[in-house]
Amino acid sequence: MTTSRRAFNVRALAASVCVAAASGLGAAPVIAQTQVRELTVNVFPGGFNWPIWVAQEQGFFAKHGLKINTIDTPNSRAQLTGLIEGKFDVAMTAIDNLIAYREGQGGIEIDARELIAVMGADNGFLRLTSVPEVKSIAELKGKQLSVDALTTGYAFVLLEIMARNGLMLDRDYTTVSAGGVMGRYQSLLKKDHAATMLISPFEVMAKTQGFNVLADADSALGDYQGLVAGVRRSWAQQNSRELTGYIRAYREALNWLYNPANKQVALDLFVGKVKGATPQSAATSYDVLLHPKTGFTRDAKISDTGVRTVIALREKFGKPAKKMQSIEAYYDPTWYNAASR
Repeated sequence: MTTSRRAFNVRALAASVCVAAASGLGAAPVIAQTQVRELTVNVFPGGFNWPIWVAQEQGFFAKHGLKINTIDTPNSRAQLTGLIEGKFDVAMTAIDNLIAYREGQGGIEIDARELIAVMGADNGFLRLTSVPEVKSIAELKGKQLSVDALTTGYAFVLLEIMARNGLMLDRDYTTVSAGGVMGRYQSLLKKDHAATMLISPFEVMAKTQGFNVLADADSALGDYQGLVAGVRRSWAQQNSRELTGYIRAYREALNWLYNPANKQVALDLFVGKVKGATPQSAATSYDVLLHPKTGFTRDAKISDTGVRTVIALREKFGKPAKKMQSIEAYYDPTWYNAASR
């Protein structure tokens, strides 16, 4: 067959496929080349990023035409201001952070009306952890505790746990800002402060070095919404396919993680990604982060009850004091629902 005849046949075939597709005929499927889109995701460093690592390593993001680049954040202020300013596309952050900045309680003046949560992740995995010398909450009286910032993040969980044990801020203890969970963990190991709220698996690694876990937020507060995927609404509307793909890939990674057949590969990945992790601490973290009831939210759905707990604490401790809006103001399920179909 001549070159011109081959070219003609290719053009004819392409034309016939297009006509069949346009007319609704059941022609042979056409496989379109999907351009890979890069998304930048801002995260706090730690083992709670396990689903993202799995989705990267197992090709779940690639399956949905995505390449994910992660950037660690030093603290919530850098993360939320960066998200607002468009320095990255998605922030894996506490929903309390989004609400704080939306309501002008983030500690700085910045227009955060665009911020919304689009997917859940976990219940916070919050553990009040102390230096070896402090073995009870009562012994924290007169001590200094560290937080990310008293205006955002999980500081209000700390204040509530302390209050329920009869200890009030400034009267019975003080706080100091020590950055995100990695910074607080490192400060705790150096005994710069008596205690802090750690996020699993950091308390697991701290316990192996003699530090004490004094309280579990799950037991103290009940249902609590921790980490979510936060975005700018306009970005989500303009990048609907990419955001839906991100949520789908994250959910597929959760299913992979919860499959016992993948445990050893998951543990090896954890040890390779988490600084200071050992096979033993990885195994313990697996039991915590993948607990069937209190581990990663299996379907990555946001808990309405958990968000109400967050809102109640913000109304109690947030400054300036104000009434929060309804859940719908902070969470838009459009893309989660699309990813679930």
